[in-house]
Amino acid sequence: MGQVTLTIAGRSHSIACRDGEELHIERLGALLERHAETATRASGGLSGERTMLFLALILADQLDEAERNPPGGVSPVLLENLADRLEAVAAALEDFATPP
Repeated sequence: MGQVTLTIAGRSHSIACRDGEELHIERLGALLERHAETATRASGGLSGERTMLFLALILADQLDEAERNPPGGVSPVLLENLADRLEAVAAALEDFATPP
């Protein structure tokens, strides 16, 4: 079993992972650390837990934005809305084509 120590917002965290996943976990840790200063300021420096909450919110916001506006692609949210509309049209056409 692999072991990685990440330092995020000045705090060290030991993480167990599967062998071979160490570099991936380190890259994720670096991503978190890039936003740690912003999260620390947003949390008012009150606690590590609050800082991690703000860090999670920052990343969730980025994920939401990426899902809504993927680079070079169509948003899954837009596709879902389009599919719902097409299903409604199909249902209306079926109702119209069915004799009373």
